[in-house]
Amino acid sequence: MAAIEFIEERCKGCGLCVIACPKELLKVSSHLNRAGYPVSTIEDMDACTGCALCAEMCPDVVITVFK
Repeated sequence: MAAIEFIEERCKGCGLCVIACPKELLKVSSHLNRAGYPVSTIEDMDACTGCALCAEMCPDVVITVFK
């Protein structure tokens, strides 16, 4: 089982990770970080395959994928 970790304070809510996820598990939430940006989150961690496309797509190195 894979695990995804987000560094919320780096996230700008661009949504590129959401687009990159082949299983459509990520979303930009309504939760804001300290800078006032909405942060990305995963809806179903158990369904994640650990492909790491989300982390590769992220321009701000917000996401770490553990396999």
